[in-house]
Amino acid sequence: MTCFRVLLVLCLCWLPLRSIACDTALVLTIDVSNSVDVAEYRLQVDGLADALRDPEIVDALVQGEVALSVVQWSGVDRQQLSIPWTRVRTSLDAEYVAQQARLMERAFVLSDTAPAEAIRFSLRLFDQVPDCVRKVIDVSGDGTPNAGAAVRDARNAAERAGVTINGIAIESMGLAITNFYRGAVITRNGFVITARTHRDYPRAIRTKILREISKVFG
Repeated sequence: MTCFRVLLVLCLCWLPLRSIACDTALVLTIDVSNSVDVAEYRLQVDGLADALRDPEIVDALVQGEVALSVVQWSGVDRQQLSIPWTRVRTSLDAEYVAQQARLMERAFVLSDTAPAEAIRFSLRLFDQVPDCVRKVIDVSGDGTPNAGAAVRDARNAAERAGVTINGIAIESMGLAITNFYRGAVITRNGFVITARTHRDYPRAIRTKILREISKVFG
């Protein structure tokens, strides 16, 4: 009887730990609005795929059993979940998402830029991963809104829901996009990284993902 009680206590202690195994749920959003040409789109998806094959990133993803999804966005009614939630429990899981990213077909062309709708679309996805401790949305883009609702309102809704928004601002010159992201897109606990043109995006996405998931481990 004593042994049975010990086993029961051990099982009860173990179950809650398994229920919060996912440290972070991360939605990676990619801007495919009219300002992004074919070559720039390819730089984004290849940069994402390469980042998800980086050994340091893969190790951190696996340690945290991070859940990943990828969204393409542009205008008001132009958001698509291109890669559904995938739990990265092994390096093979990370490789699967990397392959899916590299093969991902562009969802929209000749469309406006509506980041508020992209944020609200991404927020709804977290209903599918309620066990993840941290919830993060990445917003990458190369322009300010020319359609859609107020971005600050969407950002505030994310803060109320306990969701962090980080960003990659893709600049052609100056810091206009970066300053917009700082003022209207990222949450108070978020950050923005500047990419100097789309060619700098692969470096920026690697830096950003590593910073996001490494925070879990101190």
